[in-house]
Amino acid sequence: MSVLASTAPVGNGIADYARNYVSRLRGGDMGSLPAVTGLIVLIVLFRILQPSFGGLYNTAVLLTEGAGPIVIAMGLVFVLLLGEIDLSAGYAAGVCAAVMVRVMVGYNAPWPVSIGLALLTGVVIGVLIGLLRAKVRIPSFVVTLAFFLAFQGVVLYILNNGKGQQGNVTVTDNVVNGIDNAQMPTWGGWLFAVICVALYLAVKLSAALSRRRAGLHAEPTSVIALKVIGVAVLVCGMVYVLNKNRAIIKTSSIENVNGQLVRVAPQPLQGVPWVIPMVVAFLVLWTFILTRTRYGRHVYAVGGNEEASRRAGIPVDRIRISVFVISSFMAAIGGILIASNVKSVSVDNYGGNTLLLAVGAAVIGGTSLFGGKGRVIDAIIGGLVVEVIYNGMSDLVKGTNGSAVQYIVTGLVLMLAAAIDALSRRRAGAAGLG
Repeated sequence: MSVLASTAPVGNGIADYARNYVSRLRGGDMGSLPAVTGLIVLIVLFRILQPSFGGLYNTAVLLTEGAGPIVIAMGLVFVLLLGEIDLSAGYAAGVCAAVMVRVMVGYNAPWPVSIGLALLTGVVIGVLIGLLRAKVRIPSFVVTLAFFLAFQGVVLYILNNGKGQQGNVTVTDNVVNGIDNAQMPTWGGWLFAVICVALYLAVKLSAALSRRRAGLHAEPTSVIALKVIGVAVLVCGMVYVLNKNRAIIKTSSIENVNGQLVRVAPQPLQGVPWVIPMVVAFLVLWTFILTRTRYGRHVYAVGGNEEASRRAGIPVDRIRISVFVISSFMAAIGGILIASNVKSVSVDNYGGNTLLLAVGAAVIGGTSLFGGKGRVIDAIIGGLVVEVIYNGMSDLVKGTNGSAVQYIVTGLVLMLAAAIDALSRRRAGAAGLG
């Protein structure tokens, strides 16, 4: 976390707050502004060029398909905060999903056991990577690249049950398939919106009161009110859109049932996908851990200056091991979400694209590759940017060149995000704030 973002004073009114914000931008503390701006521009651009991009069905697909990589990116934020990298996260997600589906299909284990073993597998993977990095001192790039290669074979071996036959395994459990595909009731969506707004209001007020009690400058009440209103409009707008019937087929059809022609009414498809509250819950959990706990302060400290942290008595090796555990644990959850979304587990679902999208999401959202700067929400913002690019380009560019253009545009956006990060750090360093 940059020094400027955490200690810069805030005035007593909106004008003072705005001036302070501009000064922070000039000092190189841009946060998620480039990603948010890019997200808005991309949505408007694709909406103009491809009217179907903003359709109800397309909006829900964008959110559900992006959930898996976004969750993986949340775990990668912790690794990136230490200036490390985890290239194995994509296939680690595949290994965990393969364990889940093999236990479920091959041994008829109930979904709590299958998911529990998948999460345990993620923790074990994280501990192993963390020990090799922290104790053996192998660079994280080398360790995780080795696991990236090895885990491809592990996924194939588990899915093929050691028989050497390539293929995939279908997820048969309705609960697992429903994690990323089932919808909340419409009233549940509005309850979710109320909880989100109330929780955000409580967090902002609590932070402001704590700073004022400590004699520090805090956000003006008017600014807090504007932010809460903005969040309320965004969340309620999303719930309103998702609560509409987005089924592609909305007219009745004639079907042959037991030798009789029967008119069958189409099933409505409406409601907030259950995976969205799940992602928000992880956002709240990890944000609280990073910003309100001693562990979170230690993560930022080690990422900012490892040697100074070691001299201050922070257990650097344990912190380093823990971030890889968190990364692999979240990769396991992301792997389960991807399996739920496509209702099967295949090595192709967890290839290089999954990792690149997750890493790209964290970096594009504002997490620094150099360590010490980033937030969990960066993964969500960056993940939405990546999903909008892939979704929008797939609609806009048809044919064999569609994938090529997607890769090119995503790569350029990632390069732009890395350049902004490097320039921001250079400016902050020149100002004596880096």
